[in-house]
Amino acid sequence: MFILSIWQGSTNLESIQIIKKPGGSLRDSFLDEGFILDKKIGIGQPKRIENANILVANTAMDTDKVKIYGARVRVDSMARVAQIEGAEKEKMKEKVQKIIAHGINCFINRQLIYNFPEELFADAGILAIEHADFDGIERLALVTGGEIASTFDNPESVKLGHCKLIEEIMIGEDKLIHFSGVDMGQACTIVLRGASNHVLDEAERSLHDALCVLSQTVVDSRVLLGGGWPEMVMAKEVDELARKTPGKKAHAIEAFSKALQAIPTTIADNAGLDSAELISQLRAEHHKEGSKAGIDVITGAVGDMEKLGISEAFKVKQAVLLSATEAAEMILRVDEIITCAPRRREDRM
Repeated sequence: MFILSIWQGSTNLESIQIIKKPGGSLRDSFLDEGFILDKKIGIGQPKRIENANILVANTAMDTDKVKIYGARVRVDSMARVAQIEGAEKEKMKEKVQKIIAHGINCFINRQLIYNFPEELFADAGILAIEHADFDGIERLALVTGGEIASTFDNPESVKLGHCKLIEEIMIGEDKLIHFSGVDMGQACTIVLRGASNHVLDEAERSLHDALCVLSQTVVDSRVLLGGGWPEMVMAKEVDELARKTPGKKAHAIEAFSKALQAIPTTIADNAGLDSAELISQLRAEHHKEGSKAGIDVITGAVGDMEKLGISEAFKVKQAVLLSATEAAEMILRVDEIITCAPRRREDRM
């Protein structure tokens, strides 16, 4: 039901944040109904904010030092140096005041926030989060209903983000920031746990594939039995057509049937099972009327896919079948390849 509430007919995966944290096992992974930002709250900052007004920004928050390459400032005393530093701090203070004037209690910046502006935000009771990765703040701006700002002279033109609660949480040994009650109610975060980064990377790829399939299934809810059942049913029908077809066309039809059986064969091989034995059993089962047999990789045998509850999306299966057939047709249309000798370079003196 939560998956249905996330998409509601859409296939947009942007509102789903995936965080990978080494430690524990894959069974410790969980889904959180909110947004988690993989950053820490600074020292002296409030650890919990209710009814947050969030300004998401991408701006430099150092003391606006002169950054013109080759520029040189020559002074005649240390007092002049202190005067320059004071002017820089005053300029940064004005910038911070412009940000505070937006009526916010949370400021999230793509770039670093140096000590002086961080102190000013802490004194104003504003939570300041620095160096948030760009994908993170883009997604945060999306789910909170805000926009990324870089100038602060016109507060009325800046769109703030909102959420009901910001708090610090612990996942494993790391501290993260949790945003709950965001404007985009469909937003969620999936936290993946695993023994190593390699396990987490593979889990993320598998999860992304599963989410893509689910998003398509939400749009088109038709499903088929899994475990190689659709391919065996199609292969049986194609074989019967091949027997009724005279001439060389029958060989092409038989080849298509063998190609279809490659899918259940691969399922068995990937599970470390005896594919030759299982495919022969499947073929025998599918000669029975109304068979729903497929490969059960858990028990390593042929099982009833309907009773086991193994199914897959019709739209994905249709796309796989059509794209594979079209690719084969394109290859067959290439009559021959003519290779030309490379052109010789002229010797230039």
